[in-house]
Amino acid sequence: MKTLAKTPVTIVTGFLGSGKTTLLRHMLDNAQGRRIAVIVNEFGELGIDGEILKQCSIGCTEEEANGRVYELANGCLCCTVQEEFFPVMRELVARRGDIDHILIETSGLALPKPLVQAFQWPEIRSACTVDAVITVVDSPAVAAGTFAAFPDQVDAQRKLDPNLDHESPLHELFADQLASADLVILNKADLISPEDLAKVRAEVAEELPPAVKIIEASSGRLPLDVLLGLGAGSEDHIDGRHSHHDHHHDGDDDHDDHDHDAFDSISIELPQAEERLLMDALTALVVKHGILRVKGFAAIPGKPMRLLIQGVGTRFDKHFDRAWGADEARNTKLVLIGQDLDAALLESTLRTALSV
Repeated sequence: MKTLAKTPVTIVTGFLGSGKTTLLRHMLDNAQGRRIAVIVNEFGELGIDGEILKQCSIGCTEEEANGRVYELANGCLCCTVQEEFFPVMRELVARRGDIDHILIETSGLALPKPLVQAFQWPEIRSACTVDAVITVVDSPAVAAGTFAAFPDQVDAQRKLDPNLDHESPLHELFADQLASADLVILNKADLISPEDLAKVRAEVAEELPPAVKIIEASSGRLPLDVLLGLGAGSEDHIDGRHSHHDHHHDGDDDHDDHDHDAFDSISIELPQAEERLLMDALTALVVKHGILRVKGFAAIPGKPMRLLIQGVGTRFDKHFDRAWGADEARNTKLVLIGQDLDAALLESTLRTALSV
């Protein structure tokens, strides 16, 4: 009986809006015959990133694509790994003869270390190995000292004082994502000056072991030979990687101090609205309430297609992605991610702005 080789697993992590989904889309579009399974960890209720990934032209039918994208929707992987991750991996292990590689995209708020440690479990370890943890960095945000592209959420003075850096939970999350990395991608490198990029590289390098490579990219466009086949075996050395959140997983189940609790994810459903009015309202909302990320679909009057919206801070990307289904309600559905968000107030503010 032929023994199957361990299936390599690549974990893609990074802060909100760093470009993880774009990187995965690039990897799937350029799979070159590789049979790739995808696990998408959503921090939100709409499964929007999964929807985006299902649009990839990877040479399979919609039914096959739906069967290859696994969405874990109950929060960050480090908190739900025992509840959802294990059953999904067990299913993939059972099918590993049909799979060449597994990609896992963590939530922008997830800690990668506990996920990598899950690959030490005997049932997974015997069948899979972590080929690499890839951390995607939003270079312009790091250059600005905000890490996640929302400057109004970070005290301007704090970034000037290195002694205060680790008092910011955002910096700790950023550092922990780097602490588990086997490869770091400085994404959006084309959006900042060479001088600022050099400073970002130096700042990131301070958080990394010397052996971890740092590469630059624009929109995650990198050769697959650079991204896959690293053979890091991350599960073998992850315990030696220090992170700020280690004490949360040292044999106790107390998550009361989990820094993720500082973040809220709320869903809002709205009627159709003019595109310009909606985008102006969302921009104003982000500025006033310090929203980290906006993503969702919008219904625009008179348009047969739905508008896909993704925003990080005040930077928004949008395009019409597909036609509305004949039986599909033409409503706008958005997920807002931020800290200390008042769902009722945000929905009321948007509805008022759109009724003008």
